Amino acid sequence: PDAMAASGPTTFTGRQESTSEATVLAVIGDAVFLDRSPFYAESGGQVGDTGTITTATATLRVTDTTSALGALHRHHVDVLDGTVEAGQAATASIDADRRTAIARNHTGTHILHWALRELLGDHVKQQGSWVGPDRLRFDFAHHGALTPEQIRAIEDLANQEILANASVRHFETTMDEARRLG
Repeated sequence: PDAMAASGPTTFTGRQESTSEATVLAVIGDAVFLDRSPFYAESGGQVGDTGTITTATATLRVTDTTSALGALHRHHVDVLDGTVEAGQAATASIDADRRTAIARNHTGTHILHWALRELLGDHVKQQGSWVGPDRLRFDFAHHGALTPEQIRAIEDLANQEILANASVRHFETTMDEARRLG
């Protein structure tokens, strides 16, 4: 739609806040598009956020968040009450406890990748992943099946790192710089 094309990409506010004031850009079927949103759209194997969107005339439950047209966040909703339309002011709130659980598992994929490389070698590279609030899956290539002893050693090393409870920080950088940092 022209309104969405003219709006530009959704401004993602979810790194700074779990609730954001926004404007409804469009409503298409069970999808609501906002100009700004704290909802993470499914990407890179990480699931999209859930939560609520409220306006003066509606209460919506967000059941998933995906990308549309590359840079717009599509909020898949169930209407709990009322109606919503483009142009309305909205309050968008993620399920913060669920997001925290997802973030823990996302960090877990990085720790697992590190432990695999420490114990099996630098040839181990991530081939894919799935990160949700209750579990993670980490795909990697290696020249053979892991032995039960290797699995235990990898688990022990990853758990030691988790129990060390080192601080975690988020920052954005270029791919080249990320590679240089390891």
